[in-house]
Amino acid sequence: MKKWTLFLSLYFCACLLAACTARPVPEEAGDPPPEPTRADIICRVVTVEDDQLLLAGMDGDWNIYSLSWEDTKSIRSGDLVTVTYDGNVLEIWPASLGNVCAVSSLGSGFDDRCALYLQVLEDLWEVDPGLNGDDLTYIGMDLSTTSLSESERAAVAWAFAQKHGGELVTGTWEELAEQGYIDREHLQWEDGCLFSITELEVEGTYSLTPVIFDAQKWRSGLGAYFFCDCTSVQSSDGHWDGYSIGSEAIS
Repeated sequence: MKKWTLFLSLYFCACLLAACTARPVPEEAGDPPPEPTRADIICRVVTVEDDQLLLAGMDGDWNIYSLSWEDTKSIRSGDLVTVTYDGNVLEIWPASLGNVCAVSSLGSGFDDRCALYLQVLEDLWEVDPGLNGDDLTYIGMDLSTTSLSESERAAVAWAFAQKHGGELVTGTWEELAEQGYIDREHLQWEDGCLFSITELEVEGTYSLTPVIFDAQKWRSGLGAYFFCDCTSVQSSDGHWDGYSIGSEAIS
């Protein structure tokens, strides 16, 4: 009986020693690492400045994105691109996409109307510069009556305000007056200037797609500048080749 008890004691000690010295079984050397998370988003390129891209999301919302990308030689304003990133979005404005690993052109859908309207706004800025002088705090923008998508409007407005150092506010004249920016009673915006583009109805048949529009900047009832009956034509490859001004007016 004593021998049997001694045998059991030695057996349990051996099992305990084996358990204490056991090692985890290593993974097989050929096991692949887990795949990184990837997501794609389709955007319109609004501006290309050196290695900086301003993009308008094509999902119908006011989503605009800013990202640094070294290889911009083959990217043009107006391109539709697919951006591949890790699925994370830093919710600043413009938003920032996390760990972008690819920006590739779709090869179709080119339309640089955003660039056209940015040029119109720049030309408005240059004429009668006293309307947007050193005392300008706010840059108002109304692109609601253009055919740009909501995100394209937001991107054009942001790019223009950033370039000229003003705080951006968007809305129609009436909306900005209701919000207290414009003094409705005295017909003036003391510390701001409202820029707007209004597309007009096109009549007749054309071989290439035209757009007709008015553009203006407004500071007060006696301080405004107008581009009237402007015309631009879109080529077959989607490029808007400048514009002509029907007439100019000042008040």
